[in-house]
Amino acid sequence: MNRRLLDLYRGVAVHATADVEHRAALELLALVMLADHTISDDEVATVREIGTEWSADGDSFEDALRPAIEAARRAIASGHVGDLIDRIDLRINSRVLRSALFSAAREVAGVDEEVTPEEGSILADIAVRFG
Repeated sequence: MNRRLLDLYRGVAVHATADVEHRAALELLALVMLADHTISDDEVATVREIGTEWSADGDSFEDALRPAIEAARRAIASGHVGDLIDRIDLRINSRVLRSALFSAAREVAGVDEEVTPEEGSILADIAVRFG
């Protein structure tokens, strides 16, 4: 019986961790997307493409992105962007995901072919923490 339980729960922690990391990564991309105070269809499409590549769960993209956008909005409105990045940093342990975050964030920021000073500041912080 113990062996069967071990087999049953073997991937639970891994999947739970992957879900936490995926949601944190979406928060980071949402933060970059909202930094210039506009959300374009192209930015959403880029985040969707990146987020779908990282997704390990069955949630729809919109269900995962909505809370990420709200977290980013609250951080920007309250002036606590650094605090949000701190919390995101604590939740992402995967070296593979960490190394992919800067290029993903840069891709989102560059969708409109212009990186605003706000986006640049967030990108610099991401490069230091995750690059």
